[in-house]
Amino acid sequence: MEAQQPETPRPIPRPIEEVESVVIRFCGDSGDGMQLTGTEFTKAAALARNDLSTMPDFPAEIRAPAGTLAGVSGFQLHFSSQEVFTPGDQPDVLVAMNPAALRTNLMDLRQGGILFINTGAFSAKNLEMAGYKTNPVEDGSLDKYRTYKIDINKLVHLALADTGMSTKDIGRCKNYWALGLMFWMYNRPVEKEEESIREKFAKRPDLAAANIKAFRSGFNYGETAEIFNGSFAVRAAAVEPGLYRNITGNSATAIGLVVASRLAEVPLFLGGYPITPASDILHELSTYRHLGVTTFQAEDEIAGIGSALGAAYGGAIGVTSSSGPGIALKGEAMGLALAMELPLIIINVQRGGPSTGLPTKTEQSDLLQALYGRNGEAPIPVLAAMTPADCFYAAIEAVKVAIKYMTPVLLLTDGYLANSAEPWLLPRFDSLPKFKTHFRTDPEGYQVYGRDPATLARAWVKPGTPGLEHRIGGIEKHELTGNISYDPANHHKMTKTRAAKVAGVAQDAGELLITGETQGDLLVVGWGSTYGAITQATMAMQGQGRKVSSVHLRWLNPLHPKLGELIKGFKGVLVPGMYNGQLVRVLRAEYLVDAEGLNKIEGKPFKVSELCAAIDASIKRVN
Repeated sequence: MEAQQPETPRPIPRPIEEVESVVIRFCGDSGDGMQLTGTEFTKAAALARNDLSTMPDFPAEIRAPAGTLAGVSGFQLHFSSQEVFTPGDQPDVLVAMNPAALRTNLMDLRQGGILFINTGAFSAKNLEMAGYKTNPVEDGSLDKYRTYKIDINKLVHLALADTGMSTKDIGRCKNYWALGLMFWMYNRPVEKEEESIREKFAKRPDLAAANIKAFRSGFNYGETAEIFNGSFAVRAAAVEPGLYRNITGNSATAIGLVVASRLAEVPLFLGGYPITPASDILHELSTYRHLGVTTFQAEDEIAGIGSALGAAYGGAIGVTSSSGPGIALKGEAMGLALAMELPLIIINVQRGGPSTGLPTKTEQSDLLQALYGRNGEAPIPVLAAMTPADCFYAAIEAVKVAIKYMTPVLLLTDGYLANSAEPWLLPRFDSLPKFKTHFRTDPEGYQVYGRDPATLARAWVKPGTPGLEHRIGGIEKHELTGNISYDPANHHKMTKTRAAKVAGVAQDAGELLITGETQGDLLVVGWGSTYGAITQATMAMQGQGRKVSSVHLRWLNPLHPKLGELIKGFKGVLVPGMYNGQLVRVLRAEYLVDAEGLNKIEGKPFKVSELCAAIDASIKRVN
C-alpha cells in the first residue's frame, strides 16, 4: 500500500500593504552567507525596478570564531519607489541569524520595526559568546519590536531531511531559507531567483536543488504560517528609460578605467598588490584581457606602482590601486611620477586607519595624505567619486586629466563606495567624448620638458621613437633639455611650473554641484561618499523652509575656482566628513572662513538624521 503524500498547505489570504520604501538588514555569522543573501535580495529589488542602495558590512578578521561579536557579517539594503540617496539610517527589518548578530545590530532597528530571529541558534553557548546573561527571546527585552521567533535551523533540516546531505551542509542552506521568507514578505517572484541558484551552483546540481528547496521552504512558510498578518509591496520607481545594472564602486572604477582606455585609444596597465578594500579593482580588470588590459599582481605595493609607472613611460595608461597603508608605501614613486611628468592613475580606496586600522570599515581620513603626503613640493591633482556608479565617471575623468596634463592623478573612493551597490544606467559608448591622445614622433626642435602653453604639459614620447631619445628621472632636470640640473634658479622654476600645471587643472573642473540657492544661512560642503546623505539632509531641511544649500566637491586639488565666491554668500559653513576635520583645515587656510567641522570616525557613513540635526544646530548658531 502506497503511503499517502501530505497535502500541500493552502496559502492563507492576507492583505498586502503598499509601502514607499524599506530598509532591511541581514546579519549573522561570517559563515552564514549574509552577503550572498543580501546580494540576491538586491537583485530581486532591481528586477522589480526599485531604486536602491546597499551597504555590506564585513568583519575585519578573515574568519573570526563562529558566534562571536567580531565575526558578525551584515548586509543592509534600502529599496524604494522613490529616488534613493543612501542605504538608510535605520533598518525597518532586521534578520538576525544568531545572538551575536542580534546584539551588534539591534540598537539600529527602529522602534516598532520588524525583527526576525533564528531561535535555533540561541543556545546557551552562543548566548554566552554574545555576552547575554539572559535569553532576549524570552526576557521581554524585544517587546518594542514586531518580533518573529522562528527556528530556521530546525525548519531547514526538516525541508532537506530526505536529501542525504550532512548536517553541516544542510546548515549552510539556512540563508536561502531566510531569503525565501523575505521574498514572500515583499512579494517577489521566485522563478528568477531559482534560475540564479541553478547558475551559481551549476557544477553542483545537488547543492542547487537543496538551496532551491530551502528557498521554497522559507517562501512557503510565509504563505502558510499563521503568525503573519500580511505582506508588503513596493512599487517600481520612476526612472529614466534604458538598460540598467547593479554596480559596486570597485566594479564601476574598473569598468571606467577600461572605457577610458578605449576612449583614449591607449592600452591600460594596472600594477597592484591585494589590499582590502581595493582588491576587487585588480580582480575585475584581470577579466578584460580581451580589451587590451594588462594586470600585474606585484610582490608588494612599491613594485605595483613601479610597474605602473614603467607602463606609463612605455606609452600605456598606468594605474595602481591600493588603500591607505599601501598609498603610504607608494609615496616616493608618486613623487617620481610627478618629476617624470607621466600619466599615472593612483586609486586610494580609503579605509579606517591609522596603520592596519579598520580594514573593512570606511573612512575619508586619507585626504591630507592625498594632498600633501609626499616629500618635497609634490602637488598632484586629486578628485573623489560620490556614489558607486559615479566611480565610473570619476575614473574616466582621472584618465582624461592625466593624459591632457601629463601628470599623475590621485582618485579617492572609500570602503563604503567600493562595496555598496546602486542601479547604473549604462551609457552609450559613442556618447562619451574621446580624449585627444598624442604621442610625439617629430624630432624637430624636441625638448624633453618643452611644454604646451595651454596646459604646461610636456610631450608624451614612447621609448625607441627615432630621434626622440631622452632621459627622465627623479633627480631634478633642466627646464627644457631634461639634463640633470642642480641650478637653484632652475629648481625654483621647475617647482613653480609643476605647481602651475596642477593648478591649471581647475579649467577642467566643470560646474560646481550645488543643491539649493547660492546664498543663504548655511552652506554644507562635502566630498566623496558623503554625497547621498548630505544631499538628502539638505533637501529635507529645505523642505522645512531652512535657508541651507550644499555643494559637493569633485576636485580637492585644485579646488574649484568659484568655490570661494560661493562660500561668501552664506553666514556659516558646515563641513561633514568621516575624519577628524581635514577638509575644514584646507578651507580655513584657503578662504579664511570660519568653517565648522562635523566629524564622524566610526567606520560608518553618516545618517541623514545626524546631518539634519547638525544643520539645524548650525543655522541657529549663525543666526
